[in-house]
Amino acid sequence: MSPVRLLGQRLRRDLRRAIDWFRRQEGSPAHQARGLALGVFIGCLPIFGLQMLVGAGLAGPLRGNRLLAVAGTWISNPVTNLPMFWLNYQLGSLLMGPGPAWSHLKNFNPRNLGQLGWDFSSRLILGSLLVGGLLAAASGLGCWRWLEHRRRRMPTPPR
Repeated sequence: MSPVRLLGQRLRRDLRRAIDWFRRQEGSPAHQARGLALGVFIGCLPIFGLQMLVGAGLAGPLRGNRLLAVAGTWISNPVTNLPMFWLNYQLGSLLMGPGPAWSHLKNFNPRNLGQLGWDFSSRLILGSLLVGGLLAAASGLGCWRWLEHRRRRMPTPPR
């Protein structure tokens, strides 16, 4: 059997396991969808190292599934971080206008460093909030609809 075919079989098996794990989570479809949407939203924010903690911490008060909130934060990972935060910054710059350009080192003034940091951060945060909100709404709604559809298709157990 070819390595490509083996890889394909393994990916299908792993995907089936992930879907089964997802379906076995506790709570109603709305509870699960809120957890996933919250995690995706938090995963889009530039709070590296804290995303899973914040997602799990907010899942309780917002009545979402904690495990799915943590799993949703994995939208941000070493492969997706750079493209996602570049997109978030570009969206923020589109809405707020371009930030000031970085001056050459010979013109560097340490007093302006704080302003440069705020100009960059404000654009990144605005873009992150918008992208996170859109992705959270899409993932939460998609998750809820999929779980509701699965629940309606499954026969009720006899009593």
